[in-house]
Order: sequence, then C-alpha cells, then structure tokens
Amino acid sequence: MLLPILGIAGGLVVLTFASDQFVLGAARLAARLRLSAVVIGAVVIGFGTSAPEMIVSGLAAAQGSLDIAVGNVVGSNIANLSLVLGLASLVVPIAVASPTIRREIPISLAATVLFALLVQGGLSRTEGVIAALALAVALGWMLRSARGEDVELSAEVDEFLADETTVHTGHELARTILGLAATLAAAQVLVLSATRIAADVGLAEGFVGLTIVAIGTSLPELATSLQAARKGETDLIVGNLLGSNIFNSLGVVAVAALVGPGRLDDPALAGSAVALMLAVSGVAAVAMVTGRRVVRWEGLVLLVGYLAVVPFLA
Repeated sequence: MLLPILGIAGGLVVLTFASDQFVLGAARLAARLRLSAVVIGAVVIGFGTSAPEMIVSGLAAAQGSLDIAVGNVVGSNIANLSLVLGLASLVVPIAVASPTIRREIPISLAATVLFALLVQGGLSRTEGVIAALALAVALGWMLRSARGEDVELSAEVDEFLADETTVHTGHELARTILGLAATLAAAQVLVLSATRIAADVGLAEGFVGLTIVAIGTSLPELATSLQAARKGETDLIVGNLLGSNIFNSLGVVAVAALVGPGRLDDPALAGSAVALMLAVSGVAAVAMVTGRRVVRWEGLVLLVGYLAVVPFLA
C-alpha cells in the first residue's frame, strides 16, 4: 500500500513540473514560429495544459481502466471551473475583457454537453471519431476567430512569455520534448498507482479518476492560473481553463475512446458526476458573462461547492 501512495505522490510532483515545462516550451516555440499571441493564449497554452489529462486517460483506457479515463475528464473539467477558478479569483478578481476568450465560453459549454451525451453507456470508437471531428471544428473556428487583434490577451501572453529575454529554439525544443517525455512517464506511474489503490482499498476506479487523478492532472492548470493571477493576467487564466475543458471534453475523450472503448462500470460517472460537471460549467459561465468578471464571492461559492459535493460522488 505504501508503494502506490508514494507512486501517486511522486507521479503528481513530476507530472506538475514536467507538464509546466512542456507548456512553457511549446508556447515559446509557437512564439518563435511567429504564431499570433491570441493563438498562443487561446489554443497553445489552454490545450497544452491538458497534456496530462490526455496521457493519463489514454494510458488508463488502453490498459482497460476506462472508468479512470472518463473519471479523469469529468473530474478535471469540474476542478478547472470550480477549484482552480475559485482559488485564482481569491487572489484577484478574474476580469474577462478579451473578446477571443468570451467567444470560447459557448464553445466550452457545447463541448461539455457533447461529452456528456457521448459518455452515456460508455465510449465506442465511433463516438471517439465524433469527438475528434468536433475538436477539429472547434479548433478551426477558434483559429479563424483569432485572426483579429486582441489587445488584452496579446499583452498578457507577451508578459507570460517574457521571463527570458532571449529564446533559443534548440533549448525550448529540448524543454518541450523532455517535458512531454517526463509527463508520459509520470502519467504511467500515476495510473498504475491509482489502479492499485482502488483495488486495495475497494474504491471504484471511477471515483479515483474523478478525485485523486483528476486533481493531479489539473495541477498544471492550477499552477499556471495562480501564476497568472499574481501577475494580473486574468484573461489568460480564463483562456487556459476554457481551452483545457474543450480539449478534455473532445480531444482526451477521443483518445480514450479510440484506444480503449468499452462500457463504464461505475454508473455515477455518466450520471451524478456528469450532472455536476454540467452544473459547474453553467454556473462558471454565468459568473464570467455577468459583469465580465468572476469576483471573489463567486469564486468562493465555486470553491466551497467543489469541496462540499465531490466527496459524495463515491
């Protein structure tokens, strides 16, 4: 029992650091390739922070633990818009000034609803293809809408990437590749350890994926969001979380369904857990749209709601 616990702890530490390096390297390479700051903020960073979810869920599904894979997606989506957004808004009220980010809100909601429909009864390869095609459409629309200038988001992305005055392509390429490789290794340790704990303690794999694994794979979003909150880069926070949920709901689900299709053993995953995910997404969207900001009391409601409800999904 001690070894799996150490595996989860070590896996989470490596996963957080490695995925952070992967995102930073990928964002700097994208800037080096002269992609627009809007594309980097709305797509590269948001989707990049979902690399742990994709790798963990893909590995879990391939190894026959589809409940962990789906639980990870549901739990990560919930954590992003309650735990992470709530904590970030306690640091500073989260203003949503960027028009690009505001356009992501309905896409994120639509992606979440589609995932909720696809996951009923499990996942098939056909549903994986549908999710992949939906991701391609969403990504194409986001890239097309990002052609215009977005002063607010561009300024925040430039500040996020300004830690080093000189960017060396070889260095950032190595950072990206090594970060991805370490993320893959840590994810494998995390999946094996979580599966072992679920078997030893008698917890449902879906609950383990929904809580322990999901919180772990959401740590990159949390780290990026808290760092951005301290700098006042609030649009980057929202773009990161919305982009992550879009990729979780479509890209991660597509990978899981294609490599390990099957039925879910835990009915709560497609029932109460998905219902909570939809409720949190709706409440967070309302908070972002009304007044174009998430103030501290709204963030506190999201945070308390997460801490109060998730333990009862076991």
